[in-house]
Amino acid sequence: MKGYQLTFYTEQSRRHGRQSVVDWLLGKAKHAGIQGATVIAAAEGVSHAGVHHAARFFELTDQPLQIIFAVTEIESELMLDAVRRENIHVFYTRCPIEFGLLGGEQPAPRRMRLSSFFHRVHRPAH
Repeated sequence: MKGYQLTFYTEQSRRHGRQSVVDWLLGKAKHAGIQGATVIAAAEGVSHAGVHHAARFFELTDQPLQIIFAVTEIESELMLDAVRRENIHVFYTRCPIEFGLLGGEQPAPRRMRLSSFFHRVHRPAH
């Protein structure tokens, strides 16, 4: 399938209303029917304005984040229109890609639960 890799760049502390920009973007994607996304946390980065952002040992609020979607042209327009409507200040890139699924039958999703101890993810044993 032909489409786009739509990537948004923000910081951990950036908010839109009462939620983080990351959560807002993921919610809009889900509402638009986009099936998946990848959120990548970086150690440091330089913004389009030349400002240095970095995760610090005791404070991660300035940590740079990427939110990456593989989407159709219509889905990319839906996401960009939603960001424009809400007037969210966020840098993005949109690159043409080919994407799809390979392999046989998809395995059943594994249920995950978060423990309260340092938010470790526990996967049940099979």
